[in-house]
Amino acid sequence: MKRIAFVFTSAPHGSSSGREGLDALLATSAFIDDIGVFFVGDGVFQLLANQQPDAVLARDYIATFKVLPLYDIDQCWLCAASLRERGLGEETTFVLPAQRLEPDALREKLDSYTVVLTF
Repeated sequence: MKRIAFVFTSAPHGSSSGREGLDALLATSAFIDDIGVFFVGDGVFQLLANQQPDAVLARDYIATFKVLPLYDIDQCWLCAASLRERGLGEETTFVLPAQRLEPDALREKLDSYTVVLTF
């Protein structure tokens, strides 16, 4: 069976990429059991808690990420370097528990997937 990785690389507001990726992720979870979710670059902003999308005239879908465990999606990783580059530290609150990995370890995890979809 295929292992599918979803990689979120864009910020949540300003484009529909994150929402489209989340929709694809939830739909795929109905057919595939081995799914990994990666947040890299500006994609780390997808999981920030307490966002105010109304202030930028955007739809709020960020909170939907917290339901991933209900879909048996529990393999989620954040790029530690991306977090540091954006001034997000250990005290930052996210809507989903995700393991922080340095870029080399993150790449190693990502390489173990047969299909990689980037949003």
